[in-house]
Amino acid sequence: MKKFLQLSYILLAVLALSACKIDRGESVMAVGSSAMQPLVEAAGEQYSGKHVGKFINVQGGGSGTGLSQVQSGAVDIGNSDLFAEEKSGIDVSQLVDHKVAVVGTTPIVNKEVGLTNISMDDLKKVFTGEITNWKEIGGSDLEVVLLNRATGSGSRYTFEHWVLDGETAKKAQEQESTGMVRQIVSTTPGAISYVAFSYVNEDVHPLAIDNVQPTDDNVMTNKWPIWSYQHMYTKGEPTGLTKEFLDYMFSPEVQDEIVPQLGYIPVSSMEVERDAEGNLLTD
Repeated sequence: MKKFLQLSYILLAVLALSACKIDRGESVMAVGSSAMQPLVEAAGEQYSGKHVGKFINVQGGGSGTGLSQVQSGAVDIGNSDLFAEEKSGIDVSQLVDHKVAVVGTTPIVNKEVGLTNISMDDLKKVFTGEITNWKEIGGSDLEVVLLNRATGSGSRYTFEHWVLDGETAKKAQEQESTGMVRQIVSTTPGAISYVAFSYVNEDVHPLAIDNVQPTDDNVMTNKWPIWSYQHMYTKGEPTGLTKEFLDYMFSPEVQDEIVPQLGYIPVSSMEVERDAEGNLLTD
């Protein structure tokens, strides 16, 4: 009888452990670009709401972090504003690219700057430190306060690639988070930085460049050149829940609803296509 009770307790313990495993469900970890974070979080929450016991965990950290983490196998998905080829130290042969959207990047300024438009040449001079007061280009008498994204940020790479044209930005304060960049610009007179279109709100002023407005339509035709694909990289072809979630990212529920609602552009809406070096591709 005693032996029977012991076996019963063991069986109950095994069943309890199994139940715990079921309760924990399945999960996917996606890490990287903060510009992509709102999109992947929203899609992940919607997906989890439709699939009980399946969880999508999303963290920022920047495109460089996403690429290195997915390459090492530490996460299931690496979110990136960059092509993997643009990040040194990444073995592109191990990774599979899933382009889920496009996002434009725009310079933003504090409302007291007094400008709504800037030439590309002047924008470059602002970020290289040649222009130090906004009154030099028709703005308010305020010192220019530069704010950069951290090294490894896909947004920073995209902005510097198209604006600085190979020159080095003036050393300035750096921030990991796009949301923090927007907050600092909104509360610092004279401040300028850059964010994805999806982060622009009434607290900051986006700047037109050479009288071209930072709009989705101008991105689609490449009239506004500061844009990038939103990549979700996997190490090898995705399987299991990772594949299920990526398939969901390309579903009409995400592409036709969440993507435009959050300020991103479906890849299918683009009238142009670019490669990793920024070259326009033609048929």
